[in-house]
Amino acid sequence: MRPVRAALAWCVLPLALAAQQRTDTTTWNAAPTLRLVDRAIARRSAQLADTGLTDYTARAHGYLTFLAQVGEGFPDPPRVMKTDELAVEVYWRAPDQSKQRIVGRRDTLLLPTDIQYHRDHLAIIQNNFPSVIRLGDGDEVRDVPHPLSPAGRSAYDFAIGDSLTIRTNEKDIEVVMVRVRPRDERLPRAVGAVYIDRESATVVRMAFSFTRAALRDKYLEDVSVVLENGLVDGRFWLPYRQEIEIRRTGSWLDFPSRGIIRGRWEICCARTNTGLSPAVTVGPEIVQATPDELRAYPFTGALLAQLPADVTLATDDDVRAVQDAAREMVRAEALSRARATNPSARSISDLVRVNRVEGLAFGVGLRHALGLGVEGTMRLRYGTANRHSASALGIAWRRANGAFVALRAVSDFADAGDEPEVSGVRNSLAAQEFGADYTDPYREHAVSLIAGFAPSDGWRWSAVIDRRRESALAVHATPSTGRYEPTLAARSLDAWRVGVEARRAALAVGRATVGVRASFFAECDLARADHRACEQRWLRGAIAVDASRRVAAGTLVTRTFAAGLSSGSAPPPQRLVRIGGPVTGPGFDYHQFIGRAALSQRVEWQRSIPFVPMRFGRFGKVPSTLTLAPFAMGLWVDGPDAAAHGWHGSVGLGVLAFFDQLRVDVARGGRGGRWTFSVDLAQALWPIL
Repeated sequence: MRPVRAALAWCVLPLALAAQQRTDTTTWNAAPTLRLVDRAIARRSAQLADTGLTDYTARAHGYLTFLAQVGEGFPDPPRVMKTDELAVEVYWRAPDQSKQRIVGRRDTLLLPTDIQYHRDHLAIIQNNFPSVIRLGDGDEVRDVPHPLSPAGRSAYDFAIGDSLTIRTNEKDIEVVMVRVRPRDERLPRAVGAVYIDRESATVVRMAFSFTRAALRDKYLEDVSVVLENGLVDGRFWLPYRQEIEIRRTGSWLDFPSRGIIRGRWEICCARTNTGLSPAVTVGPEIVQATPDELRAYPFTGALLAQLPADVTLATDDDVRAVQDAAREMVRAEALSRARATNPSARSISDLVRVNRVEGLAFGVGLRHALGLGVEGTMRLRYGTANRHSASALGIAWRRANGAFVALRAVSDFADAGDEPEVSGVRNSLAAQEFGADYTDPYREHAVSLIAGFAPSDGWRWSAVIDRRRESALAVHATPSTGRYEPTLAARSLDAWRVGVEARRAALAVGRATVGVRASFFAECDLARADHRACEQRWLRGAIAVDASRRVAAGTLVTRTFAAGLSSGSAPPPQRLVRIGGPVTGPGFDYHQFIGRAALSQRVEWQRSIPFVPMRFGRFGKVPSTLTLAPFAMGLWVDGPDAAAHGWHGSVGLGVLAFFDQLRVDVARGGRGGRWTFSVDLAQALWPIL
């Protein structure tokens, strides 16, 4: 019999938010609440035996996916690295005997990884957890008393959050949300909510996270679980849908990385009181069929095409609601991992780089947590060619919800380009060997006050006000072959700047996925005689939009960049818009087009073709495909040079290999262009290069 799905009768996020808004007026441990909790504990202690349920069988179908994120604040959505699809036979006998047999399993490796899952992630959770909660075979969560257990009665506070009536063909069912928080958040505890059938005191749904003390691995950021039951035969609440999310956060020097395991399970076809033989549940609870049987299971469709859409989002709404509620009810310090003093580097190029000003330059950095969300950073770099140092100092206060305020002072290089055309490592190699430095550097001394926040809708906003001085730099280095171009003739500035920036990494627009980055700045260049007056003012804005959509047997990828400068007189060269190069103008020289305004539009169609597979040992096998990416480019510039002003175009072909992490482009530019050849790593890796 198909169960009545209770949890989808309401949207959990508004419930969670509404409950949070009543935090100040909620009555914890009220007598009616505790009476309902006591009934639920008694019902769980009976292990459902008094309901007439002696056994049941079911089938579970699920996806276990490993994703990765990198970057300060994790601005981009996680990338799928590996996905396993599983089919499981589920058996249960009263009072608490459980058996699960994995009968089908297939996987898709998208990026090299040797991830191995704990065995209990490969199956569903029975009975809404036992009285003591464990996850990851006890390596992730251990020794947490269940909120609806005899030990949990004294370990947690309870409060009625909301109620809902579910209408079925047989009767109306009133479900009550009971919020749960630990009485001592320093101990291993759960935080979240349980949903209870008021009449039978049976658990309908559980959604919770855990305190810091419950997480056994120091690199665990949080663990969130959603267990959803369905009503079978009009009286038995049995597993129907389950979600689990496990996030580990670490860092390479100062560059944050996050690994995410997401499990999504649907349980169907429950049959109750079948006279299940006791022999079925003998032995280990979770077993696996032979490799040949696992491969022979008749899965349907392509694995990635079947993957639930919410797996590839920044986080699922249900899981985010659990995490938000947990952070609201328990101090942020109890849910976050303390960060010690660490070496600091945002990328490989912060440690070592080559350019035409510094030659070979070496950098060091340090980050120190001062407590209460405050941290200080320091970075130094020394160029062997110009024999000059660059430095940056900062202090920032950050909250768990993504809000921050920072004060920074820098004496370093800035780049006149809006969009990087190559990765940092590729630029250093090309600059050293061939004199091809794809930067337009100028000196900046600045003191900045920055504030930002990251609401749950996925947007990231920041505002900055700074006082800056800028000046030109000179070429000091010599490449192995060739010669360097002169540096940018930057104008000396002594200016105030105010600006805002917005970013959204993955925005669903119809059937397309869109990423947006936008900035807007207003500047005032102070008069040399009177630093209280503006000698010149200008406004500058830029926007970049990346979009992708599955089309036929491939993916249509577009990239749009536009920028403009408003100024009543001749603007400083470092503020002009510059395009041209592998990203904004393939088939043209680096920053060949300079003007007050510019537009670059790229359209690309990516499609996989067969190729020879390669093995990376325990990190997996390179897929037996290459991705071909023919593209066309159009750009427009409002420039002073008649030869460069107006529209230009180019066409080219890209080839993506090794998990699409290596890209080779050949392009031919039209008017004013030439043949160009580019080899680089995928743009998703550029922030760490």
